[in-house]
Amino acid sequence: MAVLEQSTSQKAIDLENKYGAHNYHPLPVVLGRGEGVHVWDVEGKKYYDFLSAYSAVNQGHCHPKIVNALIEQSKTLALTSRAFHNDMLGKYEKYVCEYFGFEKMLPMNTGAEAVETALKICRKWAYEVKGIENKQAQIIVCENNFHGRTTTIISFSNDPVARKHFGPFTDGFIKIEYNNLDALEATLKNNLNVAGFLVEPIQGEAGVYVPSDDYLIKAKALCEKYNVLFIADEVQTGIARTGRLLATCGNCSCPDKNCSGIPDVKPDILILGKALSGGAYPVSAVLANDSVMNVIKPGNHGSTFGGNPVAAAVAMAALEVVREENLAENAEELGQLFRSELNNYIETSSIAKLVRGKGLLNAVVINDDEESDTAWNICLALRDNGLLAKPTHGNIIRFAPPLVMTKEQLMECVDIIIKTLKTFEK
Repeated sequence: MAVLEQSTSQKAIDLENKYGAHNYHPLPVVLGRGEGVHVWDVEGKKYYDFLSAYSAVNQGHCHPKIVNALIEQSKTLALTSRAFHNDMLGKYEKYVCEYFGFEKMLPMNTGAEAVETALKICRKWAYEVKGIENKQAQIIVCENNFHGRTTTIISFSNDPVARKHFGPFTDGFIKIEYNNLDALEATLKNNLNVAGFLVEPIQGEAGVYVPSDDYLIKAKALCEKYNVLFIADEVQTGIARTGRLLATCGNCSCPDKNCSGIPDVKPDILILGKALSGGAYPVSAVLANDSVMNVIKPGNHGSTFGGNPVAAAVAMAALEVVREENLAENAEELGQLFRSELNNYIETSSIAKLVRGKGLLNAVVINDDEESDTAWNICLALRDNGLLAKPTHGNIIRFAPPLVMTKEQLMECVDIIIKTLKTFEK
């Protein structure tokens, strides 16, 4: 086949440009293989992956346990749709509910689908349980959020690129400032039609903004006070990325690998995706207790692929890897080391302003404005030096390697990052 005849990066890029929609602006590197924390381009050059497919590959590229689960289940039964039962779905639902401490799970495929699912559940709960008048329910969201790019989700986005020429937009959302408890309480107090509060525990796409230590705890308490559902979008922050099983786990360090992972700030609705499958397959899920999830009845929501046998097998294997390899603990330890080393450099740097993050979800803010191409050029130089990362919001570089990284590998990467940044010092 002609596709298999590609031998150079430029040929692959040219094919994408000619036949693919131009909805992404990727770094000019064409990857052909991955293993653990490394990826290789089609010419054979090896790189450290410091994006992890936006935290989908927390367990590392092509983890053998996850790949084997994918292969073995695919040989037996791949898809039935939900028109019939299959022998894997119930096992998967039980496993995930017990793993995260919830009573019900609704399986989907992508993060955006899971967010849409959570919004539907929240609205239906508002009308059938809370008693809000039909079509009057409001959901509070945060400014500079990123929950996906479906029509409904971009209706409450601040990103002009995601929104321009895609209206009319969906009503029913109130935007408030992130990490502002006063704004949250004022909105809850003055609007009896609020059904839920949708929030990212850490705003990743916005530049890895970590809220104050008590923000999530107090936000959940306010939601309880006003009978509003607390909806945590942990598509990117969940599954050990921030040094905890969930970012809503607060100060729980989960030293016991058999810990149930029940969070300190338990959401009423939890949204998961990305690393739920270790990047091997599109898998997402929405979890809630019966008091919320039981509003969903046959015909209310669904997906041909949601809950398919392959997804079930892959997700269970992916979650087993997180526990067996103590990935949350590793992310916590290496994240502290990463920020400490970068902070030592930043003290005397003119190009890097600060480093922030939690676990192995971190960002370095470049000393330039958002419209400049400095961060992009730094990422090109990092690529040339064997490390792949990507800017967000112009002057911020996100660093999020697979959680299977070792201390020695991290220190080698820190050395690459600092040496690269030094070449841009003014």
